[in-house]
Amino acid sequence: QVQLVESGGGLVQAGGSLRLSCSASGNTRRYDTMGWFRQAPGKDREFVAAIRRSGGTYYSDSVKGRFTISRDNAENTVYLQMNSLKPEDTADYYCAPSVNRVITSAVGDQRMYTTWGQGTQVTVYS
Repeated sequence: QVQLVESGGGLVQAGGSLRLSCSASGNTRRYDTMGWFRQAPGKDREFVAAIRRSGGTYYSDSVKGRFTISRDNAENTVYLQMNSLKPEDTADYYCAPSVNRVITSAVGDQRMYTTWGQGTQVTVYS
C-alpha cells in the first residue's frame, strides 16, 4: 500500500503563498488521479484540486485562479502551489491517489481516493 507524506504547510499572512508537497512511496504513474483535499476545524473534508496522469487539472471554485496543482512522476511527488491565501484557506491539507480512472464529475468525491496521508497544517492570518 502506498504511503503518502504531505509537507510544506505553515503559518502565513493573508495574501501570501505556500507550496505543499505530497511524496508517495511508490510510483505515482500507477495512479490515474492525484487529489488534494482539506479539512478546516469543525468542518467536513472538502475537495481542493486534482490532477490526472495525463496532466488534466480540476479545481474547486473556492481556489480556482489562486492554487495550482502539478505532479512530477519521476519524483513521485504532487505539488499544490497556493497563492493569494485567505484566512478561509486555513485547514489541514491532505493528498490522496486514485488507482482507477475517476470520471470528471467525481474527481471531487473523496470516496474515489484510496489512501490518505497525515496531512499538513496551513494557517492563514489576517
